[in-house]
Amino acid sequence: MNAASPNHQPLAERLRPRTLGEVIGQQHLLADDMPLRMAFESGQPHSCILWGPPGVGKTTLARLMARSFDAHFITISAVLGGVKDIREAVEQASIWQGQGKRTMVFVDEVHRFNKSQQDAFLPHVESGLFTFIGATTENPSFEVNSALLSRAAVYVLQPLADEDLKKIIAKALSEQALPAIKNIAAEAADRLVAYADGDARRLLNTLESLAVAARQETKGKGGSVEVTETWLLKVLGQQLRRYDKGGEVFYDTISALHKSVRGSDPDAALYWLVRMLDGGAEPKYMARRLIRMASEDIGLADPRALRLALDAAEVYERLGSPEGELALAECVIYLAVAPKSNAVYKAFNEARALVKKDGTRPVPLHLRNAPTKLMKALDYGRNYRYAHDEEDGFAAGESYLPDGMAAPGFYRPVNRGLEIRIAEKLQELKAKNRL
Repeated sequence: MNAASPNHQPLAERLRPRTLGEVIGQQHLLADDMPLRMAFESGQPHSCILWGPPGVGKTTLARLMARSFDAHFITISAVLGGVKDIREAVEQASIWQGQGKRTMVFVDEVHRFNKSQQDAFLPHVESGLFTFIGATTENPSFEVNSALLSRAAVYVLQPLADEDLKKIIAKALSEQALPAIKNIAAEAADRLVAYADGDARRLLNTLESLAVAARQETKGKGGSVEVTETWLLKVLGQQLRRYDKGGEVFYDTISALHKSVRGSDPDAALYWLVRMLDGGAEPKYMARRLIRMASEDIGLADPRALRLALDAAEVYERLGSPEGELALAECVIYLAVAPKSNAVYKAFNEARALVKKDGTRPVPLHLRNAPTKLMKALDYGRNYRYAHDEEDGFAAGESYLPDGMAAPGFYRPVNRGLEIRIAEKLQELKAKNRL
């Protein structure tokens, strides 16, 4: 089968850099005296892992590396491939080695391979049969076997800067890769760059969609389209979905939201909330996270925070998007400005840790339930003091812990919000116990 003609290739393929000098972005790796540039110029290929978000040039750099070292290039998709593909790559590499030619095996989304599949590469990497290049969007420290990771240099690629993305737009226009588009206005270019969010592939795919729309609009009329912001929004609609909901960026963003709330910065907290919603996060998930924040970081310093978080979740259930999202915004601002305490969170964790390592202590007899005559005969519930019958509703000197267990002091109120009053109350009760 003949290869696709240039005009029928995807725009991303037509504009793919053919030399290292054509690569846009990643100058922290590719500028003079930077590590990846030096690797290219060394003349000695080495196994490596290219770690970075989608659309930042991982595949392009792998292909350029093979070209630079005049190596046979084999691609394996860890999403679609398996042990059979690895075996075939080994066979091809052996043939090329017999002809005195190097082989580079590029594994896209290498983190999708399981341990045994990743281990299958090790003997061939060690023997020098081929150079291994892995590409991953996930942290290789967690997703790549330590044995394979120890044999490969890790290069961290960054999302493309706005200026880099604008250079790609200019390149597409200057090379007449978008013949139905005459020009892209500055405001439209800015919106395209924001939508791409550092991802060159997303930008190029979007440009290709615009080109199709432009061809349809000029069909039978001739000429080309001036891409204005208005026309762009009409064509793109509401396509803004900026991250994979299961990926690392998602969890980095929710972490930023949580830490902004904890740090009492309402503007930052609102910004990250909107980023999450704008990126396609499920609002019901966001509501659950806000409930967690109210319990973990505010607690009894302001018990109203938990109630407000529950109310915000209920409001969203009733109204849906976009109206219900305002309740989430109200909640996140309240949580950010509320007094903070993790005393309950710490107390719960300490209690859980103690129970896990401690033996099963019996319940003291005076605290046991005694619904039958036999239980009463065994002294269940005997000498229990009913607190409501005591002065001020407090049985001073009574013990509610297992016999012989010292007071663990799990709960230590902070000097903020309502917990100031709670601490005063606890000190008052302790004083009565000592009398």
